[in-house]
Amino acid sequence: MLTSLSAMAAETTTFPIDLLKTRLQLHGGSIKPVSRAASAYSMAFQILRDDGVLGMYKGLSPAIFRHMFYTPIRIVGYEHLRRNFVSDNSASFYSKALIGGISGAIAQVIASPADLIKVRMQADSRTVSQGLQPRYSGLFDAFTKIVRAEGVVGLWKGVDPNVQRAFLVNMGELACYDHAKRFIVNNQICNDNIYAHTLSSIMSGLSATALSCPADVVKTRMMNQASIEESKIEYRNSYDCLVKTVKIEGFRALWKGFIPTWARLGPWQFVFWVSYEKFRHIAGLTSF
Repeated sequence: MLTSLSAMAAETTTFPIDLLKTRLQLHGGSIKPVSRAASAYSMAFQILRDDGVLGMYKGLSPAIFRHMFYTPIRIVGYEHLRRNFVSDNSASFYSKALIGGISGAIAQVIASPADLIKVRMQADSRTVSQGLQPRYSGLFDAFTKIVRAEGVVGLWKGVDPNVQRAFLVNMGELACYDHAKRFIVNNQICNDNIYAHTLSSIMSGLSATALSCPADVVKTRMMNQASIEESKIEYRNSYDCLVKTVKIEGFRALWKGFIPTWARLGPWQFVFWVSYEKFRHIAGLTSF
């Protein structure tokens, strides 16, 4: 419950940046935007001009719905594995990274359908800017149409790169936050308070972004393409998407959206960890 509340607050606060990240990563994919925005700033201006302020929150409902499952599973799972396998505070960063990756991967398998709907709804706003009707009118409509057109298994399209990304994100995010906070507190840089949480969240966000961005680009493109006819599918699998992206757009394309991703993960981590630690304190629980 506490993890869900914290994640919902963080997601709502940073969602416009996540939208920019998704649109930048789709830039160069199968669906071309009207204007090839050169930066997150110009793309944000384009979205505001075409869709208004509410356009910056396209896909928020499935994003929040996703975190009702994803975040509690990965956070509680990490704490459970840490308590049972690396309970010693002197445990290595590598062991924490491993259990962080495992807990994130499990959580993402369960939450992948909501993530798919979020990506599709975010990509839909570009269709509207071209004067066309969006594919989906809302969360339930998207769910129904995807199941009808692609089957129940269609809800897990892109699950492989999604899980790979989740493993890398949580390997960097959970392990880095945990290890950084203990380093800060144990070396008396500051107490276990908002300052330690802020410093730890910054380090966590940077490491998670650097590790996960390539998998995030592949995941976003795989999840956005619709499998109506085999001949229309641009990427056969995540490896094919990776190869084509590098071949056509260059190696740097794997880090498309890095700045907005980091710009989002930084505030997201701050809002989430500060609120989560505060909620734990109010509830009488020990620090993370």
